[in-house]
Amino acid sequence: MHVVIVGGGVIGLSTAWRALERGLEVTVVDPAPGSEASHASAGMLPPANELILEQEDLLRLCLSSRERYPAFVAGLEAVSGRSVGFRRDGVLDVAFDQDGLAALEEVRKLEESLGIAIERLDPGECLAHEPALAPTVTGGLLAPDDGAIDPREMTPALLAAIDAHGGLLLRERAIEVIMEGDRAAGVRLAGGASVRGDKIVLAAGCWTHGIGGLPPGVVPEIRPVKGQILRLRSAEPYLRRTTRAVAGGSAVYLVPRSNGELVVGATYEERGYDTTVTAGGVCELLDKARKALPGVGALELAEAGVGLRPAAPDDLPVLGATAVPGLLLVTGHSRIGVQLTPVTADLMAGLLADDLVAGLAEPFAPTRFAG
Repeated sequence: MHVVIVGGGVIGLSTAWRALERGLEVTVVDPAPGSEASHASAGMLPPANELILEQEDLLRLCLSSRERYPAFVAGLEAVSGRSVGFRRDGVLDVAFDQDGLAALEEVRKLEESLGIAIERLDPGECLAHEPALAPTVTGGLLAPDDGAIDPREMTPALLAAIDAHGGLLLRERAIEVIMEGDRAAGVRLAGGASVRGDKIVLAAGCWTHGIGGLPPGVVPEIRPVKGQILRLRSAEPYLRRTTRAVAGGSAVYLVPRSNGELVVGATYEERGYDTTVTAGGVCELLDKARKALPGVGALELAEAGVGLRPAAPDDLPVLGATAVPGLLLVTGHSRIGVQLTPVTADLMAGLLADDLVAGLAEPFAPTRFAG
């Protein structure tokens, strides 16, 4: 069976790798793999949090992905021969006011109820873990079994794994799905050529619904949600572990890399396809970062960028078969695409190989938008 996957972010590439492992023939179509939302992502891998407290199906998906991550990384690094910057040295949540402390208490209750290891910290313990924190810290939580991954290292590893399994990468843009009767049979490329396949997977993020050739309503509109993100640099890592700082009803995340980079993110803006880095966005992130880390202003501003997160109408992932035979979607992961990569790739590969609907995937079927 030949599968054509349109989209080379970490979701599309991981699906391709897992499908190849199941013995399928795979072609990935993307002019610049890993250059959009995946490139901008900080790769934070927190345990479950209050944002999905009332989303039971999404919570199950997140927990399943969390369980799969170590094996996913080990397999990817083994076949590719490359590191993916995976860290499980803890995620620290810190509060700087009473409202933030109350929010963290709700997080603690949720995570303890799920059996996730979590430690409550007083201000002194927070500063012992991260001496660079502001002394105004009011308390925190440490999830010792969680961490982060570097999507900028993950993408080349996935490309190497796909190549090692004999997958094909076409660095071109797909403009429409080719239909034969009522069935999806391939994609047409911007240069005029076409690629045929037994199954077609659209994994093009917030550009997915712009691919032509399909009946109306088959692909829900996947809107872009702009996120501005900064990368600061110092000679040595400025933080020991991934940290989220909560104050004034908002949060900033701070993800250190072993090379001295510190990723600071991210804004959440409904601005359509605007990818402008703004002075206001940079100031907002730096202000939040300085409240948590007073000395951070001395670091080099190495990069300011934008990612467009793909969000479905109901803000939940979209994965599985559509009403068009032979056509599947995998998109709409919004802010947690990297977090959900292992479980998404496994579910999609299973659907492609067996044509079965896995229980975890059912609530996120594209057909939920029909009518």
